[in-house]
Amino acid sequence: MTSVRGYFPPKTATGSSSLIPSPPWRYSGDLLTVEYRTDPARVRELLPEPLELSDEDPGAVALIWADWQSCSASGEELLDPVRAQYKEAFAVVRCSYRGRTYSRCVHIWVDKDFAIARGLHQGYPKKLGSIHQTRPHPYGPAPRIEAGARFGATLAAADRRLAQAVVTLREPSETNGFVNGHPMAHHRWLPSIEKGKGLALDELVESGAASFEAGPAWRGEAELELFEAPTEELARLEIHEPIAAYYRQVGVVWDGGRLLESGTSGAE
Repeated sequence: MTSVRGYFPPKTATGSSSLIPSPPWRYSGDLLTVEYRTDPARVRELLPEPLELSDEDPGAVALIWADWQSCSASGEELLDPVRAQYKEAFAVVRCSYRGRTYSRCVHIWVDKDFAIARGLHQGYPKKLGSIHQTRPHPYGPAPRIEAGARFGATLAAADRRLAQAVVTLREPSETNGFVNGHPMAHHRWLPSIEKGKGLALDELVESGAASFEAGPAWRGEAELELFEAPTEELARLEIHEPIAAYYRQVGVVWDGGRLLESGTSGAE
């Protein structure tokens, strides 16, 4: 009998062609976070059953740019950087499930195929995009991590710019914001191959960091703009009130999640 290997397709005799390796997945990254408030109704429309709006600050949104290096447990991808480096931008809201507050990624764009595959597994709604952000550096014209430092960030997809921001750091902070500070509540969905059969996979899952470390956080303010596009809906989370902006370097390990319930989302 022929057997094929690999954590994720394509599965082959050796498994070396698999788009992503098995967890744990390790990440080192620079994060720019811009938090603001929108109409809570725009958040609610993105929460399928059984999720509800967060009781506290239900319209809070975090738009996050991240410049990542990632690898499997062996770390081999770090020495083949095309397999390790990618960028992403994502919108996070908060929600409630059975009285507990969760974070939820409602829009996300990445610039590498392996990052999309990981998102499919984790329940992140990842799409391809073009993401850029200013990188700090201790020499030359790049900003240092200090008061007054300014960072730019842009997001585009399908030839349309979706968001842009300029973040100015003001002071050290105890946190990197509050919207993305909870375990994630995501859905894993897969339509049945048979027409009219609904979803073959319909799971509400919880996941978060198996371990986390971080450098000093900095707080400041942001000039943030969102733009309409024919195939994207980020701009529906329109900016009503700015909250704050943050910069932080982090290290994260992801090693799986847990099933909360299945077959209840009502998604089509």
